[in-house]
Amino acid sequence: MLRNTRKGVNILADRSRLMPGSSDCYNAFMNDDIRLPIVSGMFYPDQPDSLRNLLGTFVEMSEPPKKTRLSSSMGLVVPHAGYAYSGRIAADGFAAAAHYGRPDVVVILGASHTGVGPWFALSSQLAWQTPLGQSPVNVDVIAALANEGFMRDTASFEREHSIEVQLPFIQSTWGMEMPIVPICVSSARLTEVQDAAEALSKALGESHALIIASSDFTHYETDSHARSADAEALDRILTLDVPEFRQLCTERHLTICGTTAIEVLMSMAASHQWDNTQTVSYATSGDVTGDLSSVVGYASVLMTKENYG
Repeated sequence: MLRNTRKGVNILADRSRLMPGSSDCYNAFMNDDIRLPIVSGMFYPDQPDSLRNLLGTFVEMSEPPKKTRLSSSMGLVVPHAGYAYSGRIAADGFAAAAHYGRPDVVVILGASHTGVGPWFALSSQLAWQTPLGQSPVNVDVIAALANEGFMRDTASFEREHSIEVQLPFIQSTWGMEMPIVPICVSSARLTEVQDAAEALSKALGESHALIIASSDFTHYETDSHARSADAEALDRILTLDVPEFRQLCTERHLTICGTTAIEVLMSMAASHQWDNTQTVSYATSGDVTGDLSSVVGYASVLMTKENYG
């Protein structure tokens, strides 16, 4: 059993960066049962019709999502920036995953940008809300992970957008009834990464899950530098070699914000032979803004078994 008790630095005092008004106003966005959206109207539209219309502009599937159940679990890396910048890359990833079928549950390994809470934090809410509706949390998987020593921690999710921005894609692809498992992931040792991957596999049991690692890639470098660095990182991700990926990120000082979330997914993929890996889509913010002097890189990566589907 893994006892996950390490805490990050508390920076909740600076709430003005994401939410207008006072801290009392901010607290209205969290309650005991439902995690309400904090970046709707900023990262994506806060009106349901506008959000549906925007999501519709991203979808270019030749056929609708398969309604049949996934024949096995699979992995997906997708970005979490504002939809104007990374929405199409994320949509490409979800469309590629939906081609294989409908998961029983979607696990979202979010990247912690605040450092608040334990390194592998479990959502304590029963549902997460977006302008489109509410996604139920699979409390059985959460409970199973808690039994392995991982901690429920509301504070980890209060100012974190990396999970929330995935929900409209999940909801529009598979409906409001699709259960989710939100997990906020911070930096950890390789042994902890392996422990978390094994615990998550055990908690999911016989479920055929889509495991998402929510991450952007290189931050605030020139377009040419970002593309080169991200290509190297993607090469390591595609081989599912967690130590090599970590070594590259460390030696090159890569600014991939969800490295540990990606490592947990890679570890799961390697142990379950999801070694049919592919980069579905890649772009930088410069493709949208035209400014190539300082960009952020975005990628979607799919991990399935050979001859899947």
